Formats: sequence, C-alpha cells, structure tokens
Amino acid sequence: MSGQATFSGQAPDADGIEAIGRATIARLPEQFAVHLGDIVFVVEEFADDETLAALGLEHPLELSGLYHGRPLGEKSSMDSGTMPDRIVLYRRAILEEWIETGVRLDDLVAHVTIHEIGHHFGLSDDDMHALEESVPDDSGS
Repeated sequence: MSGQATFSGQAPDADGIEAIGRATIARLPEQFAVHLGDIVFVVEEFADDETLAALGLEHPLELSGLYHGRPLGEKSSMDSGTMPDRIVLYRRAILEEWIETGVRLDDLVAHVTIHEIGHHFGLSDDDMHALEESVPDDSGS
C-alpha cells in the first residue's frame, strides 16, 4: 500500500474518509476481522480539547486517529456494562498530513485505521506494520 496522492477535486467529507477506513477493515485477515464486530468506528473533524489535553497534545492537527478502549488481552468478564471500544479518525488532521506528505489518501487512511486497530489488539509497532503489509491494496495498482 504505497503511492502518491492524486490531488484533484475536493477533499473527501467524513463519509468519504469513513468509507476508506471501512474498506480497509473489510480487507483485514479473518483472524483480526472477527474481533472487530463490536468496535464503533467514527470520523470526526478534530479531536476535542479534553482528548488533546489527556494526550499532552496542543494542536488538533497532531492527532489523526485514536483508539478508545482496553486492548483485547486486558479485557475480562468484569468489563460488561462498559462503553464499547471506539476507533476515531480525525478528518482534518488526516487531510493535512495527506497534503503535507503527498501519500495517497487511501493509503494514509488505511495506515491510521490499522494503527488504531493495532491498539485494540495490543500490538507493537512492528506487529502493526506487519498487519498493514498483510492488507491487500484496494487501489487497483
């Protein structure tokens, strides 16, 4: 999953970013996909001030995605009644990175989505990279 962005037309709205993220999830290997059914997946414009403060960040463009929840290996039967895990992609930060780096938008959204899924599984950065490499490219190239 690599390439250069083609800059034409308008930047996608939240639904467009979500569609790319969901397409990425649909291409995950089955052993990962089966454990994602209860995760809420959303796209927001920016991280809110409370989220940024909790992470020690000063500007909303510093955060392109976030996993809210406990990694699977830390869950127990005592977790019933808790809020569902969530993956949030932050549209404006993703678009800013897209413009700055020239990375294809679908590759960038896939990267952020897989990184946040990796947190759900408690994966290391190396494991997240391997997972990203295992997802087929849907760009047709």
